[in-house]
Amino acid sequence: MFAAYAAEIGMRQPLQGLRSGERPAPRARQGWSRIEVRAAALNHHDLWSLRGVGLSADRLPMILGTDAAGVDEDGNEVILHPVVGLTGHGLGPGEARSILTEKYQGTFAEQTAVPTWNIVPKPAGFSFAEAACMPTAWLTAYRMLFTKAGVRPGGSVLVQGAGGGVATAAIVLATAAGLRVFATSRDELKRKRALELGAVEALEPGERLPQQVDAVIETVGAATWSHSVKSLRPGGTLVISGATSGDRPSHAELTRIFYREIKVVGSTVATKDELEDLLSFCVTTGVRPIIDEVLPLDRAGDGFRRMETGGHFGKIVFTV
Repeated sequence: MFAAYAAEIGMRQPLQGLRSGERPAPRARQGWSRIEVRAAALNHHDLWSLRGVGLSADRLPMILGTDAAGVDEDGNEVILHPVVGLTGHGLGPGEARSILTEKYQGTFAEQTAVPTWNIVPKPAGFSFAEAACMPTAWLTAYRMLFTKAGVRPGGSVLVQGAGGGVATAAIVLATAAGLRVFATSRDELKRKRALELGAVEALEPGERLPQQVDAVIETVGAATWSHSVKSLRPGGTLVISGATSGDRPSHAELTRIFYREIKVVGSTVATKDELEDLLSFCVTTGVRPIIDEVLPLDRAGDGFRRMETGGHFGKIVFTV
């Protein structure tokens, strides 16, 4: 079957390790289901895998991709929850949980396989491309906002780095939930797009907000960390799920954190229940993922390059 995969990792130019070509189709395995992939979304996780983060050389070649929507063996249209073994389903004795592409082949292929428990019905109103965006970026944003930050309608939130998949999802979801949303971006066009999605104000990184917020959605890391801490009201919550600009800020703002009793919360693995709640929320409110570009899988390299340069706004999706 045709697939996009990591053949080498940790190279000076990570995309040099990306290959497209024939790979073995997934084998039958008890408790698992094979899926005909119709669409799969690109995430920064896939770039980090090529850099050797979370993926070791002994597991190569590894088909990349954690998100997919497709058709199961019974002909049902489905979405895949990408965490394998979160509740033990589909694993043998002693096997630990992981996200697709860390131990198990991913979704940038004509077929993929996950534990049958990981399959969620695709809502009828979603295209395959829209559905493929939900399990990682949109689910991460949902968990950060409503599980970890615990924001409520009428509250306020700052979303750092408008344009990325998680940040874009957070703007849309927070707006739909009745929150007052502020966003930042270095790019003027992305700031304009954030306003179109519902942000009440879009600012340059580091610019002072007109008010302090209840929560900050942080995926950028070092470059925006100090601004995130300073933007919170006393007792506010900073939720972090990534550090695309690095994980070592020049100012940790420790004094401000303890003096103002700010909560710093990490967020990483969302549950299948949360995915089902997210889908229900989107069906009820009518919101849909923001898709930057849809490409055929044989142009996966173009999508990776667009993400690497940061030129995208929303999700990049590959169709099969």
